[in-house]
Amino acid sequence: MEELEGAIREALLDDKLPCTRAFAVSEERGVSPRLVGREATRLGIRISRCQLGLFGYNDLGNKRIVKPAEEVSAELKAAIASRLAAKKLPCKAAWEIASEFKLSRLEVSSAVEALKIRFSDCQLGCFK
Repeated sequence: MEELEGAIREALLDDKLPCTRAFAVSEERGVSPRLVGREATRLGIRISRCQLGLFGYNDLGNKRIVKPAEEVSAELKAAIASRLAAKKLPCKAAWEIASEFKLSRLEVSSAVEALKIRFSDCQLGCFK
């Protein structure tokens, strides 16, 4: 755990752990993103700059940077609807949709916002 703690501390930006850096630590250390998130929590370190734009953008004057999309294609709506769990879209499913549709994660998040759907199950454990 000491190695993981050191890697997390090295990845900090303004005393917080950006989501992208948390995933980099996960990959570099060969551990799950959830373990990185749990260790950050144990250390009292907050996760910032969610890749879905949901939280951690206080340095930009806003907690959330995602805005609802003006339009959502029928195909994208169907993909989102097919992956809902208890009427919410799991974080990992949003990432998969982004990859399948060759969209950014923020674009998928914007579509989800437009559809008035909430996210669940952050891969780092930030929310359930």
